Amino acid sequence: MKTHDVPTFWARIFIAGDLATIKATCQKYCDEIGLCVTVERSHYIYTAGKELGAVIGLINYPRFPSTSEEIFERAEKLAMRLMDACEQQSFSIMTPAFTRWYNNRGYE
Repeated sequence: MKTHDVPTFWARIFIAGDLATIKATCQKYCDEIGLCVTVERSHYIYTAGKELGAVIGLINYPRFPSTSEEIFERAEKLAMRLMDACEQQSFSIMTPAFTRWYNNRGYE
C-alpha cells in the first residue's frame, strides 16, 4: 500500500440554513471546481433563539494537495454562495490558526 503525506490544514464553514439547500449548493460548487467537502448537520443554539444548519469541512487532501491559502479561498467562496443560497446574514470560517466571522447585519 502506498501513502502520501501533506501538511495538515482544514477550514470549517459554520452556517445556518436549510440542509437540502446547503447540500445542493456544495454539490454545485464542487462540480464546478473539482472539490470534495463534508457536510455535517448542526443545531445552532444562541441567546433567545435557535436554527438548523451545517458545518462544511474542507481539508488538505493528499491526493490533490493544496496550500492553506487555496483551501481558505475555496472555503470563503463556497461560504459566500451558501450565505446567498440560504438567505443568511452571517457565517463563520474556522481554521487551525483563526476564526473569521462575516456578517451583513450592519454592525460589528
